[in-house]
Amino acid sequence: MSVLFSALDQVMSVMHLSYLMLGVVIGLIVGIIPGLGGIAGMSLLLPFIYGMDASVGLGMLMGLVAVVPTGDTFTSVLMGIPGSSSSQATVMDGFPLAKKGQAARALSAAFLSSMIGGVVGAVILSVFILVARPVVLAFSSAELFMLTLLGLSVVASLSGGSVYKGLAACGMGLLIGTIGGAPATGDFRFTFDVDYLYDGIPLIVVGLGIFALPEIISLLIKNKSIATKGNQLGQGLGQGLKDVMRNLPLVGRSSVFGSLVGAIPGLGGSVVDWMTYSFAMSASKDKSQFGKGEIKGVIAPESANNACSCGSMIPTILFGVPGSGSAAVFLGGMLLLGIQPGVSMVSTHLDLTYTIIWSLALANILGAALCIFLTRPISMLTYIKFSILAPVILTLILFAAYQATRSFGDFLALGAIALIGVLMKNADWPRPAFLIGFVLSAGAENYFFQSIQFYEYSWFTRPGVLIIGALILCGLFLPTVFRRMMRKRQTPEEAKAAADTAIVTNFSLDIWIAGLFLLVAVVFGYQVWGEQTLTSAFPLIAVTLLGGSSLMVIINHLRHRGQIATAEIRQGLFYIVGFFIMAFLYFELGFLTTTFVFSLSFIYFFARAGVVKSLSIAFGLLVFLLVLGRVMSVDYPEGLLDGYVLAIANLV
Repeated sequence: MSVLFSALDQVMSVMHLSYLMLGVVIGLIVGIIPGLGGIAGMSLLLPFIYGMDASVGLGMLMGLVAVVPTGDTFTSVLMGIPGSSSSQATVMDGFPLAKKGQAARALSAAFLSSMIGGVVGAVILSVFILVARPVVLAFSSAELFMLTLLGLSVVASLSGGSVYKGLAACGMGLLIGTIGGAPATGDFRFTFDVDYLYDGIPLIVVGLGIFALPEIISLLIKNKSIATKGNQLGQGLGQGLKDVMRNLPLVGRSSVFGSLVGAIPGLGGSVVDWMTYSFAMSASKDKSQFGKGEIKGVIAPESANNACSCGSMIPTILFGVPGSGSAAVFLGGMLLLGIQPGVSMVSTHLDLTYTIIWSLALANILGAALCIFLTRPISMLTYIKFSILAPVILTLILFAAYQATRSFGDFLALGAIALIGVLMKNADWPRPAFLIGFVLSAGAENYFFQSIQFYEYSWFTRPGVLIIGALILCGLFLPTVFRRMMRKRQTPEEAKAAADTAIVTNFSLDIWIAGLFLLVAVVFGYQVWGEQTLTSAFPLIAVTLLGGSSLMVIINHLRHRGQIATAEIRQGLFYIVGFFIMAFLYFELGFLTTTFVFSLSFIYFFARAGVVKSLSIAFGLLVFLLVLGRVMSVDYPEGLLDGYVLAIANLV
């Protein structure tokens, strides 16, 4: 109990509260921009927490991850555009309420529901910590390795329509995570004599490349503001709060359910959102208003998605198995702060565990309060054209990526991962599975060779290993069985329409991605074949998983023929090529000079803004980078021209 209150004392310190509030504000802004979500936002924060005190850095990360599901409510209600996958169900009744002039009512109800859901989720997380502590302490490296595989299997089977795509994405992430030194022997793998790869590819680069850049490219292709026309907020902020108080049982049930579902890796907010919406509809006496502006259709999913974010911390903290993509980046942040998840979080670092719990609860309260009191000014952000925001966001992404190792390789790796991300996004492959596989790779390999070292090969017969192995098989095969049962219930017309849609939208690109992944498996397998056992064993497991799953994707598609709309893919590849050109200019002309010229030109010619606005934003970015460079002691690539810029800045 003393640990609980000492953690509260730490959370209430001025330093912790300041960084927590900063994380909350960033989370709200990230949530408003459709598609970015918590993964991109947390990846941007990772360079800034390096060197921080562990509790302060955790507070900043938790501030962001807790309120992204709150911030994305603005676009869902006002514009009918889901800010992220966890706010899709909110659109069903939130947007109709906005069209009736009751947007303020829907928003206030959503914010209070989110706050309660987040607090309930934090309480459930604390209960799980207490109950599961004896179990965690009893686990050996063998059980922890199997738990890692269990997390991967669940993510793979539940993150998309095809279990083979999910497994291939996990396998690709695992294999990319093995680049660099082998933890057991120190031998270097898959470096191809490139100096940058000897330390592996940093998490910051992978997170930004697989999620942030593809989303920015997608939004740039559309080249629209988040909102094209406005809905009046109207009155009713107080009415929305009263609606929540009248439906507290629904809020409670949705929050508890969201926490429990969030604890299952691979499900996440997009699933729990629709499930709680369905529960609210089935429990209502009058179902006719759902989809037309029923406030319960806003309250239920908004309660659940914030609780789900808290629930995803349960496997992350206790077992080092992230429950979602955002939790995977959070896990990387923990490692960056020198915190090892698992046994230490319920023994030597129990104070940090309670710091996370208090931070989650407080961040949800602060985020909801900010949204309620600043609803009108925050809603105006949705009217900014994205092409104006793009240079600012891209500059932040490049700055964050450069902090990984501060070398040209960071930009090249970012562009290469972004290329994979663009292809996977357009073919609807599960990118969270790729990221989670990458994050779990190092820990899984450590548990693997520790199991062999301590138990040799007898660890396969341990009771805990056998039980978790059975759960893995269930996780892989049961979803497939359920999907087949659902297909049998479809009419022939529905089945044909679904099959035709899948073939037309995904066939060609699926083949290309699966072929690329299969080629990677062959090349990497050849590279590591013949190495000593502890160097090659885990990569060969990843190669087998990647190659076998990719081959099954190809086999399943061979009997089909189809076409896809390639316009967006071509434009996406065009932006990737442009990114590589910019990366070259950053090091030839200088980071500051290239940023200024690019942002000025992009905003003036592409966003068609005026000269004054273009110059103001470009100059503001330049000043921001100069200040940030001094605060964080960053030496940007100077190239040919940045020396003059820095000389002028020093004179000023």
